[in-house]
Amino acid sequence: MKLLKANQLRGTLTVPADKSISHRSIMFGALAEGTTTVRNFLRGEDCLSTLHAFQELGVPIQDDGETITITGQGFGGLKAAEGPIDVGNSGTTIRLMMGILAGQPFTTTLLGDDSLNQRPMNRVMLPLNQMGARLNGSNESEFPPITIQGTRALSPIDYSMPVASAQVKSALIFAALQAEGTSRIVEKEPSRNHTEEMIRQFGGEIMVKGKEIQVTGPQSFIGQEVIVPGDISSAAFFLTAGAVLPNSEITLENVGINPTRTGILDVLEQMGAQISLTAIDQNNQSATITIRSSVLKGIEIQGAIIPRLIDELPIIALLATQAVGQTVIRDAEELKVKETNRIDATAEELTKLGADITPTEDGLIIHGPTPLHGGNVSSRGDHRIGMMLQVAALLTQEDVELEQAEAVAVSYPHFFEDLRQLTGGDVE
Repeated sequence: MKLLKANQLRGTLTVPADKSISHRSIMFGALAEGTTTVRNFLRGEDCLSTLHAFQELGVPIQDDGETITITGQGFGGLKAAEGPIDVGNSGTTIRLMMGILAGQPFTTTLLGDDSLNQRPMNRVMLPLNQMGARLNGSNESEFPPITIQGTRALSPIDYSMPVASAQVKSALIFAALQAEGTSRIVEKEPSRNHTEEMIRQFGGEIMVKGKEIQVTGPQSFIGQEVIVPGDISSAAFFLTAGAVLPNSEITLENVGINPTRTGILDVLEQMGAQISLTAIDQNNQSATITIRSSVLKGIEIQGAIIPRLIDELPIIALLATQAVGQTVIRDAEELKVKETNRIDATAEELTKLGADITPTEDGLIIHGPTPLHGGNVSSRGDHRIGMMLQVAALLTQEDVELEQAEAVAVSYPHFFEDLRQLTGGDVE
């Protein structure tokens, strides 16, 4: 696919709904008692994988195109699927459902596409096995398909997480909600807290103090109305484009600003970007964000901020190619076990376009500013790499051809159309 080029970007957009909250809205709605309605649901392939998975587990879910209506079955009402459940490319679906299914009195097999089936699952399987479930990967490995032999007799766990991962944390919380007694989970660094927030929204209880989480089970939930804000991970591509493309000004409405997710905003401010937030809604944790063309400077990104921007690091790396000086990203080993090894994918694909970027064991070193040129690149089947490369193409004079552009639909089906809307017809 030939990627779009533009001289400037101007206008207002509403980015797709938050992917993390959309996933969890289906999960909590299915596990609650009564009816849950979800508005502004992200109908990307990953979130639809979660929806279809719960339908296969016997949960009635209707979608009229505007509102998702879930007839909750409670933790005790799920039914064994007739066969293996295919979750496509969705790491969130498979990992969180492992925790949910660990407490169910039946056996389920979860499998994914070729990419997902190469992603390690031991970080979830091992602690769930400690709780009394039996999880096995393909040929006794840690890779999908994963077979979960659940049990109603889960034991609580006291567990210090070796990695900062919202997916691992959430899987353990879902299991702990079904165990008799109090579980204690200690994070390496605080990660996105949508699971904890939604437990409270659906009438459950959870105690969080710093990095320590305590969950006492078993619990039950009550159906709710969920209005999903825009996804800051999707907004990040336009925030970067607006900052690095000359004479640009982009306004993004209804963007989620949960503090565990706003590391990208902190980085933009530290690099000197002209960015402002208005129409802040504290209850819905959302705001309107405006970004303008900016002169950026290199910074160091490491430590506690990494879990707050882990999904944005590929586009932050592109941002750094246009900043003055050196940018260093550290403590981001988690990037290696995403849809691709995002450390290597980011470095190799941006190097093809002329970036001065070096991968390290736990991050990237980027020197800027560097002019980018055309070339042939690939998303490698990773939606975030694909969108990052489209933003990079805006900065080139020559053509950029993207292989596997269809991967973008995983989280942002209308990304290319929305970007074209901001060009106002001023397209090269």
